Amino acid sequence: MSDGVLVIHTGGTIGMVDTPEGSAPSEEALLPYLEEIVAGAKGELPPITYIQLDPLLDSSNATPDTWRAIASVLFEHRADFSGFVVLHGTDTMAYTSSALSFLLPGFGKPVVVTGSQIPITRARSDGRQNLISALQVAARSDVHEVGLLFGELLLRGNRATKVDASGLHAFDSPRCAPLARIGVDIAVNQALIRVPKGEPELTACKLAQVAAVRLFPGFSASILVNMCRPPLQGLVIEAYGAGNGPSDDEEFLSEIEAAVSQGIVVVIVTQCVRGSVQPGAYATGSALMRAGAVPGFDMTTEAALTKLSVLLGQGLDARSVAELMQQNIAGELTRSATSG
Repeated sequence: MSDGVLVIHTGGTIGMVDTPEGSAPSEEALLPYLEEIVAGAKGELPPITYIQLDPLLDSSNATPDTWRAIASVLFEHRADFSGFVVLHGTDTMAYTSSALSFLLPGFGKPVVVTGSQIPITRARSDGRQNLISALQVAARSDVHEVGLLFGELLLRGNRATKVDASGLHAFDSPRCAPLARIGVDIAVNQALIRVPKGEPELTACKLAQVAAVRLFPGFSASILVNMCRPPLQGLVIEAYGAGNGPSDDEEFLSEIEAAVSQGIVVVIVTQCVRGSVQPGAYATGSALMRAGAVPGFDMTTEAALTKLSVLLGQGLDARSVAELMQQNIAGELTRSATSG
């Protein structure tokens, strides 16, 4: 095994150049800067090997197949490197980092997903520092899970969410403390780092068809009718507050029951930035559970969606998936003492 770090460039702002249509990924933009950064570090950065996906993507064009492709490359090279950096666009970075945590159980080595808000070719780019920090974290032996690094924070990959479209502190993890804080030193929260369990695996199945929808006052049951058609297998509902919905809308509740009876797994998460779904706290939340939905507790929408897609893609039956969605399998959720 090499002591080096494998850098996988998937696309995104960090490696973009200006075009007549706007910024777009470039195959030549990033590598010269990366080589210059490592060469000028005087041994403070690990040796690197660089590869890039073909084609490079603006992350708005990423799909579940993109997650699978990145996971396959990581697994293929797992034994060859001490750590990994995945360069990715910010728009769907939280989805990819969440998906990787479920696609690579027991991986046991640092996988650091990062990028930038400003291309590295520009003088004010945040990409340079994010890249340096990511390389240093990936070279450590004590951060053996998927993390998302941006600015001064290393977040658990399946707990992160994008909170700012233009600021340089674009990601946060409001429901889980950071894995590390990047300051003068890299201060790792060792109590939070998960110990790998079992042998490293690659979940290579084709991912299931899932969707997410956000409740709002006046939400029509017809929306669920139209969504819950084949080939949909799972649905994440962003509910109000502690997991509440319109309990006096019989048509809405009937459509949830109908979806569940068809084998669609319906998972409830909260729209709130902080907090958790609390089954039984309110009658309006209990009505959703009686209709057959299951609580996602404090999972982000990104984590719930990718987890649901991976579990259903493995061919598990709906009941087993519904149970697993309520269990912490990769650090993605916390069940409070009142959750049952």
